[in-house]
Amino acid sequence: MKNSYRIFFVFFIVSCSSDLIPEPDRDQRIVSEIIALMDQQEVCWNSGDLECFMQPYWHDDSLMFVGKSGVTYGWQKTLENYKKSYPDKNAMGELQFTNINISVLSSSSCYVIGKWELKRPIGDLSGHYTLLWINKNNSWKIISDHSS
Repeated sequence: MKNSYRIFFVFFIVSCSSDLIPEPDRDQRIVSEIIALMDQQEVCWNSGDLECFMQPYWHDDSLMFVGKSGVTYGWQKTLENYKKSYPDKNAMGELQFTNINISVLSSSSCYVIGKWELKRPIGDLSGHYTLLWINKNNSWKIISDHSS
């Protein structure tokens, strides 16, 4: 009977922590999915479509965006701030992301650090970002973005 409890305990611990063990195939698949979504965001931005750019963001009032003006909560408010800061294609310019580090934390969470650059006729801009991605209902969503 004691051995049954030990076996159960070991099985329980392994099953609870299996998400913490790196799985190269799973991790590479997740990284590829995140990169593809960010590539699509560049395409959307560079075509002047902010709604399209915002699609990977969690469409919820709990979305957190941290920028130079502080913390903004909510998908709609974040979109409105983007529209105010980048009112036209000239202000938006051409966006390029350069991911510095993508860390798969589990099968449903990923942490991305990188650099953004805008090439614009009115003056270039650049900064860095930290993104927390969560897989919600089989769809990767940014739930927190700290861009500076």
